[in-house]
Amino acid sequence: MSVADGGRQWPDEVSVENARATLLQLLARAGVPSDDARQLIGLLEAGALALAHEELSAARGVPGEKGAEGAEEDGARAVLDELGAVAERTLVRAVGAEGEQGPAGERPRARRMEVERARVAVTPLYLSFTAVSELDPEVTDEVLAAVLGTMSPRQRAGYAGRLTEFAADHRMRLERMFAGFGPDSTITMHGRYSLLHSATSIAVLERLAAAPQELRAEWDAVELPPAWLDGLTTAWNAPA
Repeated sequence: MSVADGGRQWPDEVSVENARATLLQLLARAGVPSDDARQLIGLLEAGALALAHEELSAARGVPGEKGAEGAEEDGARAVLDELGAVAERTLVRAVGAEGEQGPAGERPRARRMEVERARVAVTPLYLSFTAVSELDPEVTDEVLAAVLGTMSPRQRAGYAGRLTEFAADHRMRLERMFAGFGPDSTITMHGRYSLLHSATSIAVLERLAAAPQELRAEWDAVELPPAWLDGLTTAWNAPA
């Protein structure tokens, strides 16, 4: 639609594809693999549709009565349902169907972009409780990969929201834990409480609460120190 048409100036299909191709090229120049870049873009597209569906669902209010208003309500519901279906299909294209597994029945290994998304999600949460005191970046990646190994790609897509909810639900307990064992405490960075000096601690705690057996299996598989899990559990369960 041209400006002279006077309607909404939304990007058309060609312009949207141009923006997607441009972003893929920029990410490729930054060294991001094409599969990771496409998944990230797909998550953004699916998320935009899902948020629009949520906003419209909230705006619908009380259903109309029968008759003309009832027919209008049925039409709105059908459009809303189709928007939800489009969001679902877009998400499936990005990360696969729920419960999708590898050839031997195992969950696929966490990809670089998934680890980076987890890092971006957990870092500001960690900094809302304590100061910066990070473990070696390579160790951080190994811990996050073990955490993500307990989830399907679909669950990983929504992990940032799950982490935010966990931190909000347990804020007072997390504050006490970091005050007693974190970077601002007298506990040193090295030893069984090392994870308290890493942003990954919140991610590990969330998994210990939600999927403890799966986490320990992944932890052993990548040969991370068992004492780190034990120390984090001790700090989490310390009396107030």
